[in-house]
Amino acid sequence: MPGAKENATNDWPRCSEVCLVMAVNDGGIPPILAQKHYTQPSAFTPENLLREARRQKQITGSHIPDICVLDPDGDIVRSLLARGEARLESGWACYHTQLYSFSRGGIRFGIVGCAVGAPYAVLIAEEMFASGCKLLISITSSGQIVPIRPPPYFIIIERALRDEGTSYHYMAASDYSHADAGLILALNGAFEKFPVPVLTGATWTTDAPFRETQPAIDAMCKRNLMAVEMEAAALYAFAQVRQKPVLCLAHVTNQMGRVDGHFEKGEADGSHDALQLIVIATDRLQSRFLP
Repeated sequence: MPGAKENATNDWPRCSEVCLVMAVNDGGIPPILAQKHYTQPSAFTPENLLREARRQKQITGSHIPDICVLDPDGDIVRSLLARGEARLESGWACYHTQLYSFSRGGIRFGIVGCAVGAPYAVLIAEEMFASGCKLLISITSSGQIVPIRPPPYFIIIERALRDEGTSYHYMAASDYSHADAGLILALNGAFEKFPVPVLTGATWTTDAPFRETQPAIDAMCKRNLMAVEMEAAALYAFAQVRQKPVLCLAHVTNQMGRVDGHFEKGEADGSHDALQLIVIATDRLQSRFLP
């Protein structure tokens, strides 16, 4: 009987043959770009998932705040909970997360923490808007690409390079996903007196943070991409296709750990500044995007 090593070696030609057949059957297009049918509705919808979740969890009311926040790092949620300022929303039917509500500046927010990466962020965004959300703000930590200034600082992301997979399930291939231009325009001058620098520019969205090689970083620097993060390109693709208002912010805190003492965000792990930023942005945007 052939050994395991021999079997593994002999399997390679068969694997290559199958992969070649798959590629030929789709015209040589990689699976991430094949069979997408962008004009067709999805057979699986967030509304149907939430309907069944409410039935199973015996949830009768399902309204969530009009303005919601994605907090991939979870620092804002942890800070709010530590101060007793966040309340668990029992009407949130999602199987995967908990949504908390809190108030700032007379505005009521819903927030979900630790939804890291493009697939998870968009899954939660779909369910938020299906549950009554009217405006979504995502604020994620990110690594510096173009050395504009020492971290920490914030970026209003106006476009994001689509180096992830989720966006390609929403719209056809292109280099970038773009924020709504009117949304970015509405924020002009909003942060002039903010204590931490707030810039506007483009980022690189990746699915694989531990595969940020130096040649890749150099290429992104040539594109003048200011930082690398994991959600914006997918969230903006979702927003464009679904016609939903989504704003992505990046909190640049590091140079990908290549220098000691990085990942320092500020007071309460940066949650104090992040909350201030969210409130200012919401104050500018809610009259434009909320009925």
